[in-house]
Amino acid sequence: MNCVFCAIVAGSAEASIVHEDEHTVAFMDIRPFTPGHLLVVPKVHASGLADLDPEDGRRVFAVGQRMAAALKSDGGVPAELRDGPRADGVNLFLADGALAGQEVFHVHLHVIPRTAGDGFGLRGRPVSARRPDLDYLAGSLRRRLDGI
Repeated sequence: MNCVFCAIVAGSAEASIVHEDEHTVAFMDIRPFTPGHLLVVPKVHASGLADLDPEDGRRVFAVGQRMAAALKSDGGVPAELRDGPRADGVNLFLADGALAGQEVFHVHLHVIPRTAGDGFGLRGRPVSARRPDLDYLAGSLRRRLDGI
């Protein structure tokens, strides 16, 4: 297997590590959308969500929450003495599959710090849905859940 995130986990590829524990690694994204953009990955390889152990998913999201809190925190330090980015908001993003924008096929959670005017954002436009259509889709998904 030739997975760059597995190589980072193994220590054989360079990464700017922010956090590491027994199950996860968080590191800076080499192609950041905004300063401070980082990734959280499980140490066990999972190509997509269907392959991800639910406990590893919980751990990845918990670390993502901690990273978001760190990005938003001033650490109790006066503004003139702070170093690094301080976000006013944070987006968490996970792409599952090529069509969803996944480029590295090892599950990873993007933690993207947001500040006013940073230029990052969702480009889609939501449309209003009719209640009968929503009810139909909800029923369809409930039936699929029974089979999973």
